[in-house]
Amino acid sequence: MKGLAAGIGVVFLSPVLIAGTGIMLASSADAVQSSGSFSSCVTDIDTGKVAEEVTKILDGASGKDVHVEGLDLPAEQVPNAQTIVAAGLSLDVPKKGQIIALATAMQESRLRNLNYGDRDSLGLFQQRPSQGLGSAQQIGDPVYASEQFYKHLLKVDGWQQMTVTQAAQAVQKSGLPDAYAQWENLAIALQEAIAKTFPGGNDTNGKDADQSKQASPGTTGCAPGQDGSGFGRIPEGSVPKGYKIPKDANPKARKAITWAMQQLGTLYQWGGSCTNAHGPDPMGRCDCSSLMQQAYAHAGVTLTRTTYTQVNEGKAVSPAQLKPGDLIFSRGTTARPEHVGMYMGEGLVIEAPRTTKPVRITPIKDWTILAARRVL
Repeated sequence: MKGLAAGIGVVFLSPVLIAGTGIMLASSADAVQSSGSFSSCVTDIDTGKVAEEVTKILDGASGKDVHVEGLDLPAEQVPNAQTIVAAGLSLDVPKKGQIIALATAMQESRLRNLNYGDRDSLGLFQQRPSQGLGSAQQIGDPVYASEQFYKHLLKVDGWQQMTVTQAAQAVQKSGLPDAYAQWENLAIALQEAIAKTFPGGNDTNGKDADQSKQASPGTTGCAPGQDGSGFGRIPEGSVPKGYKIPKDANPKARKAITWAMQQLGTLYQWGGSCTNAHGPDPMGRCDCSSLMQQAYAHAGVTLTRTTYTQVNEGKAVSPAQLKPGDLIFSRGTTARPEHVGMYMGEGLVIEAPRTTKPVRITPIKDWTILAARRVL
């Protein structure tokens, strides 16, 4: 297995490295320029269909007769995806790590081995020689680039408990930290299809398999109704037209959400108690954690006062499995987040954001979730 990735690199990548000009470069540029957009979101992937089409490419079929949703140039992209999976297998990286790598390469280069990028960024992962990741020639080798990504991923503390986009961002430190999530479903399908082509490639323990199957609908920024984008622009302090608390919400969560919504439009106050948000005393207004505390207090549930302690309340839940009433945390670090909001269902979050801003409802696609807690 140790020689697997290198062998694949020789077979599949030399044509890609040679063909670096003309129309190929132009289309690569288009891919990179559009990398900040969520318009190419890929959801509801038919894994069986992806496996069938991927197999055609790996068996030598022309890309003209192969169609994989999300891949514009499968004859080039699939072999690169295969190299990434092979490198992961050779380094004994769990399935989830391979999925993270594929999603990252989809966002950074659309799975193309680019010989240019922002500043000195190059290759599948747009790695930079100036950051000590290797020479331009080394980074231009997809096997080397994949191994470098994995080595840095494995050094991230707790990466297996992170969402795909959080783990990718921990390695890449991108200016678009939420963008990786949009490729998660496609990455899962590609990994499963490609891994089957290697002896033992689909061997994984149950925990890793469960994690890899959990796409993150609440954070992908893809599906209206799941990420809040379907409501369009939400005026600050207002309830989006058409929103209703989901019927299956826990009754206490329903009470907490209802009370929090009654504070919409009141100005944020750092250190405010949230005991009289509509009153004349600024200290009676809400900050992010007091809004959570008082909302749940009115539902008969006691929470501690600060974001730093609320992140330890209840039990941890995956951002992919949020229910109305769950607390979600952002900014800062996973262990010490600096902001908290309440998930309302339908891809929406209610929050007291910051000084000069009112209590408001925002789409979850605008959140980089560090942790989520269920307090009921």
